[in-house]
Amino acid sequence: MDDNGTGAGASPRLSAPAVPAAAALPEEDPQGAGGGVPRLSENDVRLFQWVCRHGELDSGRVTGAVGLSETELSESLAALSALCLVRRLGHDPARYVPVAPEVAIAALVTPHEEVLRRRLADTERLRHEIGLLAPLYAEGRRHQRVHEPLLEVTQLETVVGLITDTAARCRREVRTCQPGGGRSPHVLEQAYARDLDMLRRGVRMRTLYQHTARHHRPTQEYVRRMSEHGAEVRTLSELFGRMIAFDSEIVFIPHRDDPDAAVVIHDPSTVAYLCAAFDHAWSLAEPYHPAWSESPAREEVKMAIVRLLAQGMKDEVVARRLGMSLRTCRKHIAEMMEQLGAYSRFQAGYLARVQLSEPPAAPGAAP
Repeated sequence: MDDNGTGAGASPRLSAPAVPAAAALPEEDPQGAGGGVPRLSENDVRLFQWVCRHGELDSGRVTGAVGLSETELSESLAALSALCLVRRLGHDPARYVPVAPEVAIAALVTPHEEVLRRRLADTERLRHEIGLLAPLYAEGRRHQRVHEPLLEVTQLETVVGLITDTAARCRREVRTCQPGGGRSPHVLEQAYARDLDMLRRGVRMRTLYQHTARHHRPTQEYVRRMSEHGAEVRTLSELFGRMIAFDSEIVFIPHRDDPDAAVVIHDPSTVAYLCAAFDHAWSLAEPYHPAWSESPAREEVKMAIVRLLAQGMKDEVVARRLGMSLRTCRKHIAEMMEQLGAYSRFQAGYLARVQLSEPPAAPGAAP
């Protein structure tokens, strides 16, 4: 159909095609002016109105009466025929009668609606059938991960998803080692629902923090809530590193170069080694108690500071190793220097080494 709606097979005279039993919409305007929908011109509307009023049109006799030129009349009549709005009367190629618009709509639109319904049904069938394969793909990926001894995951969302999925499948025990002092309230709240679900399934939960987490209020509240459901929490002055181990089968550790990434370990020997390291640290740790100002844990922290100073470590390294702020670390160092009678960190380190290397005095020995 061209810009004026003339059918592709129309002749210069009034030889519009007869209306088929199941008419098709005219082809889309090649220039896209109609957006694929036929458009009636003013002349087309005028001619349709005239035919409706008179009931019949003889194209060879009414050119002047309609108010259109012979060319305009031919083009409009072809357009109305293509839209099924007029049809030939009998076998006379020049005589036309009007067709009710609702009949024209049914003749043009119904076949296309049926095609659309079939396509929509095919689309839904494809979506359903292909969707049935999603669990098989997910299971295959899980199976593949299980057989990879070491897997690097570089996206934080994927790391969180893997931990959540593994926690949901955990059945016996989860070991967690969290160095660095107290954790942020946001992280603790995210972990609460996941951890509580494991405890309610009967999973044993053991968590290691550093002693400095004892005076961190959000961690205190988290430990209190989890302990009520059976979680076990202990603290140690120094920890070997961050890790989460599920069922002695899978271990998550941080990626060395990316804080948002993780390494997932499935290798049985490596997993067993890391779990043994955790168990050893657990045997040396003390049960978590919020009030630690007078506990042995506080003295252990001071001794750890003395030991690290004796190794020549800087304040920043000592603070990071013990999971405390630099300010708190320097406060403890000042107290240690005063107790040792040292005037510098170098002297404090030397005196600390001497103190640590001296054997304890025998009972009853002379001073």
